[in-house]
Amino acid sequence: MKEEIKNIIQKAVGKDVPDFSVETSVHADYSSNVALILAKKENKNPREVAENIKEKIGNNNLFFKIEVAGPGFINFYLSKEYFIDNLKSINKNYGKGNELKNKKIVVDYTDPNPFKEFHIGHLMSNAIGESLCRIFEFQGAKVKRVCYQGDVGMHVAKAIYGKMKNENLPWGQAYAFGAQKFEEDENAKKEITELNIKIYQKSDKNINKLYDEGKKDSLKYFDGIYKQLGTKFDSFIFESEVGSIGKKIVEKNLGKVFINGLSEKSDGKEPIVFPGERYGLHTRVFINSEGLPTYEAKDLGLAELKYKKFKYDESLIITGNEVNEYFKVMLCAMDKVNPELAKKTKHIGHGMMRLPEGKMSSRTGKVITGESLIKKVEELVEEKIKDRELSGKEKKEISEIVAIGAIKYSVLKQSIGSDIIYDFDKSISFEGDSGPYLQYSYARAQSVLRKAKAEKIKPNFKKAPNEITQLEKNMSYFPEVVSKSQETFEPHFLVLHLTELAGAFNNYYAKNKIVDKSDEYSPYKVALTGAFTMIMENGLWMLGIKTLEKM
Repeated sequence: MKEEIKNIIQKAVGKDVPDFSVETSVHADYSSNVALILAKKENKNPREVAENIKEKIGNNNLFFKIEVAGPGFINFYLSKEYFIDNLKSINKNYGKGNELKNKKIVVDYTDPNPFKEFHIGHLMSNAIGESLCRIFEFQGAKVKRVCYQGDVGMHVAKAIYGKMKNENLPWGQAYAFGAQKFEEDENAKKEITELNIKIYQKSDKNINKLYDEGKKDSLKYFDGIYKQLGTKFDSFIFESEVGSIGKKIVEKNLGKVFINGLSEKSDGKEPIVFPGERYGLHTRVFINSEGLPTYEAKDLGLAELKYKKFKYDESLIITGNEVNEYFKVMLCAMDKVNPELAKKTKHIGHGMMRLPEGKMSSRTGKVITGESLIKKVEELVEEKIKDRELSGKEKKEISEIVAIGAIKYSVLKQSIGSDIIYDFDKSISFEGDSGPYLQYSYARAQSVLRKAKAEKIKPNFKKAPNEITQLEKNMSYFPEVVSKSQETFEPHFLVLHLTELAGAFNNYYAKNKIVDKSDEYSPYKVALTGAFTMIMENGLWMLGIKTLEKM
């Protein structure tokens, strides 16, 4: 609709006007600043310019009214017929677009490391990555979900060291123990460093056996969380697969892109670095003084392996924003060794999630695990619905689905780069600005539809009331919002829209008796309710939030 109004304006003006906007407005259905931009360029009165454009547009069946407002905005009010026609088009495919048709996108997200715990940062990455995958799919893309995991490196050595010292420790705690000893004890540090080399070289049978057990246990643990979150990865790629690829890329470009380090030395060897200062960045090590590839070199190898597997048009990497500067250097190095892949690669850094002081602590006292947060929210939801007339099985199922929805909504309602203070009470509220509120609004609409079916009121749009409400208007914006979320890589636009849409439906529900055999407009109201459920279903699916028939 924005594009259609823009075209109508351009035709009326009769010349190209760059950079003017058409946006939804609280004062009208759409509003444009075109007159203000033209008036400034031509040194004219903006209201006079606006009136002139309005006159040139003349009568158009798309609008029932056009008016000039304020300093020269042009406000457009769409006709009732437009909204009714739009309602008739709403089905399970409503909002789907072709912007990404036949485009292959790889999204790399979540990325927990075996031998460590799945923490709340992984929950954030998963919620954002899964939502973007679904938005891209809704816009026609072929999406491949990738989880890249560090199965080699110092964290593995620290975890295996911890397990060797105390075999009864779970892997997450074994890692915490090893990490602490590495910092505090020089002998432990030396032992862990030697362990790291043995793990790379696979030179010790006992260590290999411990390593295989730890990796298997970790992946099983992660898989259980993915099922809860509704994510199914197409490919798991491990650091051990890409290290040698990355090392070859660096060595091949030594002297051209990479240089021997000038300071850090160990056993007569120098690390190989990328001199980022030459490009306004910072220098980073790509092969360390032991001759082992670092994260940076592995990421170069990862890009090549992903492209070999999927021949993608675009590759998205979603991580916490604490590594934003790291990715600037890594992508700059990639641009020098493989510019085509670098052009296809985009890094998205998300903010941090923190909990209110004193609300929860993890077993280590430092890391808050993903499953502990899910469990805590589930318990709060169970307490909230304990008096409802539901079976024990229903309460358990609802509590898990609502808890996951509450957490995902809390993550996705913010712009991706923003930090989050997780508010437990607000996140599980059934009233406004929460995942459960959206789920409850959907369940309420389904209840209305069941009642209408029982009373044999068939939905149709043949006879509509004279007044078009905010509910019909909000529904018409849905395709634009999906498109905006896809273009900006920001699911929060979709979250905001669904929250406003749910509010409009609940307001409509409060003011109207929807199911009423004596009301000639009841079939329309029932059809409107059905259209609302279809949009909510599509929207919530894109957020990775499950719907519930009753709550």
